[in-house]
Amino acid sequence: MLTVVPTSIEAVKIVTPKSFQDSRGVFCETYNRQRFFEHGVELDFVQDNQSSSAGIGTIRGLHFQSNPAAQDKLVRVLRGSIFDVAVDLRRTSPTYGKWVAEELSADNGKQLLVPIGFAHGFCTLEPDTHVLYKVTAYYSPANDLGIAWDDPDLAIDWPIPPGKAILSDKDTRHPRLNSLPTYFE
Repeated sequence: MLTVVPTSIEAVKIVTPKSFQDSRGVFCETYNRQRFFEHGVELDFVQDNQSSSAGIGTIRGLHFQSNPAAQDKLVRVLRGSIFDVAVDLRRTSPTYGKWVAEELSADNGKQLLVPIGFAHGFCTLEPDTHVLYKVTAYYSPANDLGIAWDDPDLAIDWPIPPGKAILSDKDTRHPRLNSLPTYFE
């Protein structure tokens, strides 16, 4: 009923629930705590967040929350598609400063599990894209942080030219990775 596969950064996982299709349409169990536990994903989600983005090339991120409000995230797309990115912020990790990306869409049903210690962001690939993500800690304005989506040291291969990206004012002001203090060991 569920597959969980590590990405090139093992802590980040691609979760794909099984879909059942018949003449009525499609049914999919997107989250089942017991099934996730069977795959070693033992998280306690406490909040769901949903965003909608009107235009192609909308970038949200790269966001994270610091301790004690750090969050694991389980990200999925309800409508449209995204280029979903996780950046390793764990200072002592051999993959510190590295990133992984996965295309998530309403059609492919993939979800990305982004653990604590990673910044997360995405770029919309279709108009009117809706994203839902579960988190393991409540939103905390005091712990709400980010890194620059276009940091040249990260060299994320975004599917949109920088001049075409649609960003919030907040997301244009995040610092580069090399100027961040250590938030995660």
